[in-house]
Amino acid sequence: MASVKMVSMFILPAMLHAFSSFGWSMAQNSHHRPHHIHVGVILDMESPVGEMAQQCMTMAISDLNASPSHINHPLKLILHPRNSMGQPLKALSSAVELLENEQVDALIGPQTSEEAELLGELGDRVPIISFSASSPLLSREKNPNFIRMTTNDNSQVGAIAALVQKFGWRELVIIHEDSSYGNGIIPDLLLALHEGNARVAHRTVLPPQARDIYVEAQLYKLMALSANIFIVHMSASLASRFFIKVNELGLMSTGYGWIVTDGIVNELPVMDQSVLDSMQGVIGIRPSIPPSERLHNFSMKWRNNFFTNQHHQIPEVNVYCLWAYDSVWALAKAAYHLGPTTSMQKNDSANELAHLAAIHSRRTGSDLVHTILRGKFTGLSGEIQLKNGQLQQPLAFEIVNVIGRVKRIGFWTQWNGMTQGLNRSNVATQSPSLRKMGSIGWPGSSSAVPKGQRVMPKTGKRMRIGVPIKKGYKELVGVELDPETNATIVTGLCIDVFKAATDLLPYEVKFDFIPFPNSTTGSYYEDLIYHVYLQQYDAAVGDITITGNRSSYVDFTMPFTETGVAMIVPIETSRSTNMWIFLQPLTVDLWLVIGAFFVFTGCVVWTIEHGDNNEFKGPLAQQIGMVMWYSFSTLFFAQSTDSFYMFSMFMSCFNISYDEWINWVRDQGFPSNIRFLELNPDFRAKEVKDSAY
Repeated sequence: MASVKMVSMFILPAMLHAFSSFGWSMAQNSHHRPHHIHVGVILDMESPVGEMAQQCMTMAISDLNASPSHINHPLKLILHPRNSMGQPLKALSSAVELLENEQVDALIGPQTSEEAELLGELGDRVPIISFSASSPLLSREKNPNFIRMTTNDNSQVGAIAALVQKFGWRELVIIHEDSSYGNGIIPDLLLALHEGNARVAHRTVLPPQARDIYVEAQLYKLMALSANIFIVHMSASLASRFFIKVNELGLMSTGYGWIVTDGIVNELPVMDQSVLDSMQGVIGIRPSIPPSERLHNFSMKWRNNFFTNQHHQIPEVNVYCLWAYDSVWALAKAAYHLGPTTSMQKNDSANELAHLAAIHSRRTGSDLVHTILRGKFTGLSGEIQLKNGQLQQPLAFEIVNVIGRVKRIGFWTQWNGMTQGLNRSNVATQSPSLRKMGSIGWPGSSSAVPKGQRVMPKTGKRMRIGVPIKKGYKELVGVELDPETNATIVTGLCIDVFKAATDLLPYEVKFDFIPFPNSTTGSYYEDLIYHVYLQQYDAAVGDITITGNRSSYVDFTMPFTETGVAMIVPIETSRSTNMWIFLQPLTVDLWLVIGAFFVFTGCVVWTIEHGDNNEFKGPLAQQIGMVMWYSFSTLFFAQSTDSFYMFSMFMSCFNISYDEWINWVRDQGFPSNIRFLELNPDFRAKEVKDSAY
């Protein structure tokens, strides 16, 4: 037995040495043969996105093998596609099968957020790269090997809130899918709308597999709401059935507004024409892909290589296809960087022995993940640089409008907001003061921006607005009958002001103008006010005077014309043209006293100056004239006669002050007296009241 043990001890090291030597030789030979990186691809092959993504990844492998930098590289990628059929459990079973049977080094394409969340239960065995799972609920904290080669749904909430704020909507409804994808965006979306002073009046949640009868029941509930602006966030498959029902129930008509997120917009080019016909007037958000020569060449190659025999027309390359292409390149660049030590060729006994020898150097999934995260290159979709395990927010979002076809109407950037164009660097080409967008076609082929809210009368009837029928002053309110259509046409300033005021409201008001018939009591306007009080009319519009008695029955708006209190009266010209009208401010007695005072002042000055002042000497007539001239000349100009005595100067100053006082009194009373004399009303207040003005 001892000898047997000794032989065994010698044989075992010899076999290990032989296996290791054989493995070393195989490893040396492997540098001269291509090594394969096996990649599992899990997609819903029955969906347009899955089919297009598989084709794009096949084209990526072809371009990699033909690339000058990789044509002689020993590593080659092999794709192992599996069909998940859109079922998360089927995707999980496919992933387990790929890991156990194919021993794949990475998984690409859990197409939905639910599939990606379930595949995260596999742990950190291999990298899981998704180009379409955009739910914010997916994080690398739960699965460190999860890589999101797409943008987070939260990156678009700023663009949605900017749209709502641009159109002045203050109340809206959110409709979303009850899934990881549908619920993930809601917290950040509500916060962004709240910061823009918009209120979410209602939220409707639809199951991913909701039946048409359930969708129809929820839409009937939405029709009863006053809000008519809707934000829709759901999968494209559910959105296709949803909008067909929306159109059937008349919610895609004039007055409604619909905003859809990028998950729906990105798949619009591959949707059926019946779905696009049901979405006419919808506006949406999608990431902006910068144009490049490489992208142009890929698009030309796409048209030549796509399965034209399976489709009536070649679909447009969408962003999911580009991200799938870039996912393959990101994985290949990381594998090339680490070197050909990951996988060997399978189905060969020699290779399996070499695999046993090299098992100590086999790269773990985390090594590949870290290399992918540190990678940076320019792909078809633009600059590829991952941050926190996902693509960074796009530099710009496109604003699109479904009007006949998908039409781009503008852009949104985080720095410049809404803009109409971008340059090659995705920078807004317009200043913030010129933030405009292209023309928008709204539901119902309307060009008017929908109101954010509607007035919903309980009776379901339109508002009845009473208008007076006037014989004159039709510039204010005019009621005419169209002889051809027999329709009532209401015009005038009051009508225009009313329509302009309703247009400024944040909600829609539907109304009809109803002419008020002739009154039988004689008080036409009083009867019109009383009919509004009896609720036979919802309101009245016209040249209606605000009085205290009428205000006790109805509420009036503020007057929109500043007329004040005024009267129209004839002008009396017989008295106002009298040349002596300037004497009217003072009485005759006062004028006589003033004249006597002036004469007295002149006499006092003559008495003082007569002895020594030669200007006060001479013939009697000259001296009397000098006295009168000296007294009354101060009314009009300064006195030019020199005085020899101080008392004479004092009397002159006193006389001048008295003159100034007279002029002030006359100037204050003269204009008002003129106005009073010119106006001569020939009717009284009782006549105004009896005429019901």
